[in-house]
Amino acid sequence: MKKLWMSSLTCMAVLLTACGGDNSSGANTAKTDNVKTSASSAKKSEIRVVGSSTVYPFSTKVAQEYKNKSGQNVVIEATGSGGGHKLFCEGKGAGTPDITNSSRRQKKAEFDKCVSNSVNDVIEVKIGFDGIVLSNAIDAKPLNLTSKQVFQAFAKQVPTSDTDCSLTDNPYTKWSDIDPSLPAATIEAYGPPPTSGTRDAFVEVAMEGGAKKFACLADLRKADKKAFKAVSHTIREDGKWIDSGENDNAIVGTLVNTPTALGIFGFSFLDQNSDKIKGANIDNIEPTFENIASGKYAISRSLFFYIKKEHVATKPGVRNFALEFTSDEAWGPGGYLEEIGLVPLPAGERAKYRSAVENLTAYKQ
Repeated sequence: MKKLWMSSLTCMAVLLTACGGDNSSGANTAKTDNVKTSASSAKKSEIRVVGSSTVYPFSTKVAQEYKNKSGQNVVIEATGSGGGHKLFCEGKGAGTPDITNSSRRQKKAEFDKCVSNSVNDVIEVKIGFDGIVLSNAIDAKPLNLTSKQVFQAFAKQVPTSDTDCSLTDNPYTKWSDIDPSLPAATIEAYGPPPTSGTRDAFVEVAMEGGAKKFACLADLRKADKKAFKAVSHTIREDGKWIDSGENDNAIVGTLVNTPTALGIFGFSFLDQNSDKIKGANIDNIEPTFENIASGKYAISRSLFFYIKKEHVATKPGVRNFALEFTSDEAWGPGGYLEEIGLVPLPAGERAKYRSAVENLTAYKQ
C-alpha cells in the first residue's frame, strides 16, 4: 500500500502595517478596514474540526484535497475523541467547532450534553474501520499474543487463576511472567489516555475480550455486568502502561528508540510507518488491511465524524467538506483514504451515510 507523509494544515496570517502621513482623505483607513474585514470574513468561514487523533490523518488529507479544490481553509485539531465531543457539545455559533472526529460512537451522555446546550441537530457519519494494533520496533522480537494475555498484561487486577476469581493486583512485570514462551522483556506500553476514543475501544474490545477468556470472569459478566466492566476496563497504574497523549507519531519515535516497548494506536499509523515498526499478532491473526476488513482481526472498531447542522446555514463549506470526505474518490475502495490506511465501509453503508450528508439528516441515540 502506498505510503503518504502527511502534514497538518496551518492557518495563514496576513500582517497588516498601517501607513503614516496625512490621513484626512480616509483612503488609507478605508483600505486597512477593507483588509481587516476580508481577514475577519475568512476567519469566520474557516471550518474547524476537533477530535480523534486516529481520524486526524484522514481528516487532514480530506482537508488538503478540499482546500485544493475550493480554496477554503480547514483547521484540524487532535484533541482526542472525548475532548472533541466536549468542545463540540459546548454550544453552537462562533468559537465552537463545526465538526468533531471520533474513533468511537458518540456516547449517550455526550449526546445529551449537546441537546442541553441547544446543539439539537447532529449528523453522524461513519467513515470506515480501523484496527487497534500493539506495535514494537521493526528490529524487536515479534510478539504473538492471545487476547487473554493482553488482558493479563494491562489490567490493574487479574484473577488468581483460571478458576479462582479472587482478584489480585497485577503481578506480571515481564511478558515471560504471563507465559514462559513470551520474551523475558519488561512489560512497557505507551497507550492512549482516558480521553481517547482509541482507549475506549481498546478496553471495550481487547480488554473485555481477554477478560472473557477467564471462565470465572465470563460468569461474572453474566451475573453482574457492572462488576465485570470495572475489572476489564481498569488499566494498571504501576508504570507498565504509560498514557502517551494524542500524538501517535511521537509514540512511533519512542518505539524506535526503545525496542522492548509497545505502542498502542490505530492501524493507519502502523501502515504509514511499516519501515520502522511492526504489529503483534493477536490470536494468531496479523493486523493487516485485509484481516481488519474481513473481521478476522479481533481488535477493530468503526470511525466517525459528527456535523453540527446549525453551522451549515452560515458555513456552507461544512457540508461541502463532508461531501468531499464521503466521495468515492476519498473513502471508497481504492480512494485516497484507503491509501493511508482507512478500511472502507461496505457499499450499502457508504450510501447510507452519504445520504445523511447530502440531506443533512440528524441522528438519534
